[in-house]
Amino acid sequence: MQSLRLLGVIAVSSWLTIPAVQASEHHSGHGGMSGGGGGSASQCQKASLERFNPPHLAKVAPGSEFSFYAFNIDSPEQLSATVKKVPVELTAEFKEPYFLVKGRLPVNLTKTAARIDIKASAKSSHCEDEKGWLLIIE
Repeated sequence: MQSLRLLGVIAVSSWLTIPAVQASEHHSGHGGMSGGGGGSASQCQKASLERFNPPHLAKVAPGSEFSFYAFNIDSPEQLSATVKKVPVELTAEFKEPYFLVKGRLPVNLTKTAARIDIKASAKSSHCEDEKGWLLIIE
């Protein structure tokens, strides 16, 4: 009788844990994790743009160089920059684990404030980044 009761308790507790196990298996693919049909095509690391130089609100001369770091991008072709909505040419050097990216302000911009807008594009919009900063051109 004692073993029959123990067997019943084990059966009931096993029966109660099965839905929890199935639920955890079903949700294991969320958030870019492997399994559950997540797949590598949907995974990415969000691009990150950092260390803007000269810093925000710095006073600079027309045609001055600016730079920033780009993390989690595959190639510099994913980057674009504009200054006052005018496209700016960028150069990039891989420094492991980031790209050091440089550009120049347009020489015709004088005695104005100008925002440098940077965009890192990706196949998926949730992996992209857009940032910028303002410089005072004397």
